[in-house]
Amino acid sequence: MGRSPLSGWPMLRRLRRGGMQTSTFGYAVTFEDFAAIRDRLARRIQGMSAKGEYVLVGHSLGGVLLRAALNSLPEGTKPPIHVFLLGSPIQSARMARKLSGNPVFRLLAGDCGQLLGSDERMAGVGAIPVATTGVAGVRGLSFKGGPFGDDANDGVVSLSEVSADWMTSQVCIPVVHTLLPSSRQVSEIILQRLALVTGQD
Repeated sequence: MGRSPLSGWPMLRRLRRGGMQTSTFGYAVTFEDFAAIRDRLARRIQGMSAKGEYVLVGHSLGGVLLRAALNSLPEGTKPPIHVFLLGSPIQSARMARKLSGNPVFRLLAGDCGQLLGSDERMAGVGAIPVATTGVAGVRGLSFKGGPFGDDANDGVVSLSEVSADWMTSQVCIPVVHTLLPSSRQVSEIILQRLALVTGQD
């Protein structure tokens, strides 16, 4: 949200060097509501699934959209071999809840911003029945009286907000939220996990 596919360029370059083909998906929350972006993403995933094995990586709201899109795919669609969620909230995010009434936030973040602050709507996105690795940043400040209190966080979401018992695994790294898509550590985690899945070195 508020970023472009260019934010993931360093990671995509490293993944390509690791032998993967990559593509990106862009959206503008100011002009599109959540359902419209989800449906567009679901069509994109359907097209990918017809071409062979694939992996999905979503940062922040992008991970929420991935979960929603996967749960809306027609029965029989080939699922991804792995999903990576980078700092992606599983439940409503306290920062979005605090900002939900702010007129500037409402204008710029649109329906997606309201979804991120809604317990009911976030619960409706649901778990995904595929192997999933959560990557959580823990470089944010934790202090009494701060927005996250003593909770580990990446400056935008807390560790508890990006955690779920249905995930296959979770990794915490000392990176702030905004830099997760460009982090070398994230690229290495993705390549290492996929090497284990595919049996390649």
